[in-house]
Amino acid sequence: MNNVNLRVYSFIDSLQPQLASYLATSSQGFLPVPGDACLWVEVAPGMAVHRLSDIALKATSVRLGEQVVERAFGSMEIHFRNQSEVLAAGEGILREINHEVGDRLPCRIAWKEIIRAISPDHATLINRQFRKGSMLLPGKSMFILETEPAGYIVQAANEAEKAAHVTLIDVRAFGTFGRLVMMGSEAETAEAMRAAEAAIASINAHARDDGR
Repeated sequence: MNNVNLRVYSFIDSLQPQLASYLATSSQGFLPVPGDACLWVEVAPGMAVHRLSDIALKATSVRLGEQVVERAFGSMEIHFRNQSEVLAAGEGILREINHEVGDRLPCRIAWKEIIRAISPDHATLINRQFRKGSMLLPGKSMFILETEPAGYIVQAANEAEKAAHVTLIDVRAFGTFGRLVMMGSEAETAEAMRAAEAAIASINAHARDDGR
């Protein structure tokens, strides 16, 4: 499969409780639980993800939580309690497409912002849009982040939850852009933003430069 482009390869050592629970609400396959190791892979063209899922599942004990196939991109999420199983599955995927981790695309932050002291009207509108996470409370600060490619948003969300006392409102890891919304105090949302940016910097330290 030498014609496959590795867009996202994102390993998470331990899913945090809120993120694991959120992913479980939308999981099409086996539900992840807090503490599971997780690997998020996105490739182009999209149909290639079927073959890669097959390789990972047959070679290891990992469970398939998500698989989204679009014409341009295909995404998959696999998880297991044992990190070594997830890493072994990832190595099998990389061998199949003749890539290394460093061949993945870098992550671009398309938008980041903290909106302080959210008004009741604004909070209500957001809560009507996002049904799977927690509710946004008036008066709290809202941290929003948008990344390209989309799959990297999961790692950013996990590191933000590790670092700060924030509440997960929404995370979307499919499509062209990944989107994250978190709520907390002004200080905690600022800490969450710093952790998310550090996670992205770590990704980019081990990714090819494609000129973006």
